[in-house]
Amino acid sequence: MSTRTVIVGSEVGLHARPAARLTKAVQATGVAVRISLGGGEPVDAASVLAVMTLGAGHGAEVTLHAEGADAVLDQLATLIATDLDAA
Repeated sequence: MSTRTVIVGSEVGLHARPAARLTKAVQATGVAVRISLGGGEPVDAASVLAVMTLGAGHGAEVTLHAEGADAVLDQLATLIATDLDAA
């Protein structure tokens, strides 16, 4: 299992628009990706509700998990590190 740990860059955290943009990107990869906050239980990163339920605010450390998908995880980590709520 590959993982990437990243700091949430969006000012509002992974809520509403940033969560929707992340889950859309995950769905586009076709890879089963999970995301966790701190040491919490990983949830489906393709589910807007699951991602929002994490409660990951700005500056929170989240970890992406996927089986053998290093390039996908790198891409998603870069996305999470940016301000996804910016225009």
